[in-house]
Amino acid sequence: MTYTPTYTDPRAKYVDGVHPATLEPEVLLPLCEIQTGRVSGPGGQHRNKTDSAVWIRHVATDLETQATERRSQHENRRVALWRIRVKLAIRCRTAVDRDRHKASALWCRRRQGSKLPVSATHQDYPALLAEALDVVTARRFDIAGAAAVLGVTMSQLSRLIRHEKHAFAMLNDGREATGLPRLRS
Repeated sequence: MTYTPTYTDPRAKYVDGVHPATLEPEVLLPLCEIQTGRVSGPGGQHRNKTDSAVWIRHVATDLETQATERRSQHENRRVALWRIRVKLAIRCRTAVDRDRHKASALWCRRRQGSKLPVSATHQDYPALLAEALDVVTARRFDIAGAAAVLGVTMSQLSRLIRHEKHAFAMLNDGREATGLPRLRS
């Protein structure tokens, strides 16, 4: 058996320690800069007279998102926080062992046999997506090998990633860059 080193994607931002997408909101928010303001567009007078728009920037990675579509600043903050967690899951990687990765407690708790039932709107989705993409990237975008390491079927893993179109695009770009064929959507 030949040793294959863990792959490091040159396009990803690598972070040390715990993946930021797995952090609870009360732990993640202090690591971010939050700004509020007004934006123009549809929504009537309320939108133009209150600071309901929210921008969140994760300082360590310099990734940012915004939410302006709701009339309430509280709702826009919730939406922007969700978006930053998903963006962190897609763009940031933590170093994992390609063959000996131990699934997180959350992954094990959510997994049912070889299935991983989770909605793309569930609060656990960004953390699960981050872990899946960490292993997939470490295995040089090999979905079948990553699924075996994570204890789920290949179709379950690809379904988890397919829920988020930017994650699926990143996966296909990585596969193409490493000489693998793109997955069909």
